[in-house]
Amino acid sequence: MPRVMLVLPTETYRATAFLQAAETLGLAVVVASNEAPTLAALMEGRVLTLDLRHPAESAERALEFARRWPVDAVVGVDEGSVVTAATIAEVLGLPRRNPVPAVQATRDKRLLRTCLAGAGLPQPRFIAVDPDGGGVGLDSAIEHTGVPCVIKPVDLAASRGVIRADNRAAAEAALQRVATLTREICADGSTPPLLVESYVDGVEIALEGIVRQGFLEVIALFDKPDPLTGPFFEETIYVTPSRLDEATQLAVIEAVRTAVAALGLRHGPIHAEVRVAGDVSVVIEVAARSIGGLCSQVIRVVCTDAPGEIRSLENVILREACGMPLGAMHMVGGASGVFMLPIPSAGILRGVHGVDRAEAVAGITGVTVSIPVGERVRPLPEGDRYLGFVFARGDTPGAVEASLRQAQLQLSLDIA
Repeated sequence: MPRVMLVLPTETYRATAFLQAAETLGLAVVVASNEAPTLAALMEGRVLTLDLRHPAESAERALEFARRWPVDAVVGVDEGSVVTAATIAEVLGLPRRNPVPAVQATRDKRLLRTCLAGAGLPQPRFIAVDPDGGGVGLDSAIEHTGVPCVIKPVDLAASRGVIRADNRAAAEAALQRVATLTREICADGSTPPLLVESYVDGVEIALEGIVRQGFLEVIALFDKPDPLTGPFFEETIYVTPSRLDEATQLAVIEAVRTAVAALGLRHGPIHAEVRVAGDVSVVIEVAARSIGGLCSQVIRVVCTDAPGEIRSLENVILREACGMPLGAMHMVGGASGVFMLPIPSAGILRGVHGVDRAEAVAGITGVTVSIPVGERVRPLPEGDRYLGFVFARGDTPGAVEASLRQAQLQLSLDIA
């Protein structure tokens, strides 16, 4: 029985899906997280407490653990755990792993931009700035990038802290707002550098894939039909298959493949964001992990090694990590999609109404409210989670999008 170590923050949405997939595959699981579960003393050999902020220290602890309970694969489940997972896999000497510098480059947008630009991929003009006044200042940055520009943290995900500014005054306000957020996140109150980029106009799509022996295999292309033009970039609808023309889809795939090769990623899942600006595919992000939140529920895969078996994305990821059979992949027929429910205002969530009506809409396969009533919520750019997820399937992408929009109209929020 292969033993897989899942490295994950305790607050992740993704744990349950991976644990279910591991059970289906008959894998032994080690949950390596930043907090020990209540019954950790009764789960010897199945849990490991790590400080995910310190990959090298975590790798040493994992090495001690693996001397007693050998580990066959390590999977970083969420954005905040991928560097630690890669470092552990390297220290353990596992055959299917990504180079640590490659994963680090996906987590630092400065490194990512430099790497992709060096590979000849079209990139926005970019420059790092010090919000505390040292180094490159905002005026010099705007002179380099022009306006509109986008100001963002170098290492956050899911559009957190990303703000578009159309002039100098808006850029100054955005810079201070994002700096305040990063100080809040950093335990020592420090202010990391921020990135200023030229704004890339165009439709945005997402690519979900898995890398095997350095080659990217595409699982799904998602359209994002709602415009993402700012000032904040809260994602809502994902629908697959993409409705872009075949030539554009092939150009997007080729751009992401070039990015994966330039970064040096060798194994495991990737999630990429691409802007199609005219006839140019601009790779905005490449993450060395799978799609976030509960969105993977819309991905159902058939592989040539077992044509009659429908697999989850997590099943595919664990198979690749453990060297289990995994043929060529394609999505189950038809279309599918997800509506990530945005948080409209800050406050205390008092209730979500109309879930039963939303579930009754034709084509809807599920509605999940992921934030408990009574918890404090806040929207992007400061917020770090969605209210919930609506899932749909249908014959065409258009039908799926229509179902998702109709379901969203049935929901109302009570935020005090």
